[in-house]
Amino acid sequence: MVAPFREAFEQKDFVVTAEVGPPKGTNITELLEHIDLLKDKVDGLNVTDNQTSVMRISSLAICRLILDHGGEPILQLTCRDRNRLALQSELLSAWILGVKNVLCLTGDFISAGDHPQAKPVFDLDSVQLLQAVGLLNNGSDLAGNEMLGGTDLFAGAVVTPEADPIEPQMMKYQKKIVAGAKFIQTQAIYDIDNFKRFMENARHEGVKIMAGIVLLTNAGMARYMNKNVPGIFVPDDLIQELVDAPKGKKLDAGIRIAGRMIKQLRDEKICDGVHIMAIGKEGVVPDILKAAE
Repeated sequence: MVAPFREAFEQKDFVVTAEVGPPKGTNITELLEHIDLLKDKVDGLNVTDNQTSVMRISSLAICRLILDHGGEPILQLTCRDRNRLALQSELLSAWILGVKNVLCLTGDFISAGDHPQAKPVFDLDSVQLLQAVGLLNNGSDLAGNEMLGGTDLFAGAVVTPEADPIEPQMMKYQKKIVAGAKFIQTQAIYDIDNFKRFMENARHEGVKIMAGIVLLTNAGMARYMNKNVPGIFVPDDLIQELVDAPKGKKLDAGIRIAGRMIKQLRDEKICDGVHIMAIGKEGVVPDILKAAE
């Protein structure tokens, strides 16, 4: 059994998390393989919550499986699909099931997913969800009602360091800190010099910041993200490195890039850790960590 996620920040100078995506359907064979592969190699495993608005197994169910397999889960909880009653209920359920960590997100728009006819909720946003966690930790709900037992959830949030303009992003980031975020996992970064500038303004006592590392599998993926994903910018030199990789070796180049970035972030003490998002390639996360040695 790995140490509790919040304790990892106290015991280590550099904390590493990865993520697993619940499948669409009940066949969890590959998911369990990924959990067993990664649980002892990282300090926490995020479980995405209907990522990109695609219906999948619930994050909470997979978090419980991670616990059963000896790992440390981080529940991702979005405001898109639930109102404030359901969100608070999910948080209480997580606590009694032994899930102690939660990443609070607003969530992707419904139009991005496979059920565009679904009705979005967004009763709360990520800042208000963090506030709800704080209240539950203190023994009351959002309506001010005293509960029969509270929680002690370790709450985190996200920020996009490469957003342009950055000012609105930083304003919401500050609100998340005030609302009680104790750890931050950023969206994907690729320009480390730009990330250093972000870190100069983002440091807060008691708040741990983890740089998001999304594995690049080929140059086409990098170009697509530059064109279609707000807040992500892959520099031309990294795209060229992927282009120059021999046929059949594009993924190896992406692993090398991710490992090199992690090593620099760690060696230069730029941030408190990294969150690795392999997005369908979870099996190569150990290779990324090896490349970062």
